[in-house]
Amino acid sequence: MDRFIYKKSAGITALSASFTDFKYKKHSHKEYALGVTLRGIQEYNLDGSLQSSYQNGVMLFNPEQPHDGMAHDKTGIDYVMVYIEPKLFLDILEKKDMVRFSSPIVYNHSLEQRILSLSCAILSGKDEALCSELLLSLTDCFTQPNLCMSYRKDNDLTRKAKDMIHCSLKNVLRLDDIIRELDISKFQFIRMFKADTGISPYQYFLNCKVELAKELIEKNKDVYSAVAECGFVDLTHLNKHFKRIYGLTAFEYMLYVS
Repeated sequence: MDRFIYKKSAGITALSASFTDFKYKKHSHKEYALGVTLRGIQEYNLDGSLQSSYQNGVMLFNPEQPHDGMAHDKTGIDYVMVYIEPKLFLDILEKKDMVRFSSPIVYNHSLEQRILSLSCAILSGKDEALCSELLLSLTDCFTQPNLCMSYRKDNDLTRKAKDMIHCSLKNVLRLDDIIRELDISKFQFIRMFKADTGISPYQYFLNCKVELAKELIEKNKDVYSAVAECGFVDLTHLNKHFKRIYGLTAFEYMLYVS
């Protein structure tokens, strides 16, 4: 049976997941995402290549790095993830500029154990103070130069387009408004945006709408207000897109964070 359990503490979201046939739709997260494969082989497309994380593999995703996800075979997979807001992660690292992970999958026992300790503490409801200490211990691993490198920034047009998309999440995506502001053709814009981000403008827009709904559910504990504020047709419409990214419906997620 597919299982997705979410819990949040000290500004970090932890996920414990187990599934066989479920497949994540291509998406990205605004957070840094760090995970450990506990059982099976987890496969996902990332930056144009297929990645395979075997047991004890540590998966590292940069913010806004598009990927999908699936089990290699019918035996399924078990894994845990922690999602850390970029500002929090960079503050702990004492970095002013964004950094990115240098490799999508590593086999590093110390890093693996620290991810497991932090995710276990959050999922089992340990004190926030302990979770913060475990987060610091985890982040200390990334002082190693082989795990981080400098971050490639979006070009100015892509960054401006992202800002405009974020300002219109409660409405319909209007490419004509964006290309008029950027002074390029519609197809030049789509090609440029996808080349820079790995995802189409519409996919990015929809992904951001779902993330906004998730934040509102966490804040207000009300799934229906999230539907209205994010411009979804109804709860079924939100649930459809929410499940493709998070493995469970928006309503089910609300029950975990309540």
